Amino acid sequence: MIRGLRTIKYPTPDLAKGKAWYSQVLELEPYFDEPFYVGYNVGGFELGLVPDDTPGADGAVAYWGVDDCAAALQRLTAMGAPILEPLQDVGGGIKIAAVADPFGNSFGIIENPHFNPAEVR
Repeated sequence: MIRGLRTIKYPTPDLAKGKAWYSQVLELEPYFDEPFYVGYNVGGFELGLVPDDTPGADGAVAYWGVDDCAAALQRLTAMGAPILEPLQDVGGGIKIAAVADPFGNSFGIIENPHFNPAEVR
């Protein structure tokens, strides 16, 4: 049974640069920091950085919850992240957008007023 997003891995050829960028974006330090994997606990979900594979925007996009999608997108672009998917209302007050991390991976954000993690089983 699928129980929801647990982990998303992003290929990150330069772990030091990736760790610096994601620590700034997420406003927290990794809980696991080794040369083969850097892991962040983000609201009960995991973002993992791995030093192998090929990064890019063609893979899956994980959307990370935010309170205000427009403000979050503005913050990310101010950090130099290029927009891959402009801010859009996809219906029901749900807003999404995506930027590229320093390696070209998609980093999606979602504002969903209907999602209540307390209701997830």
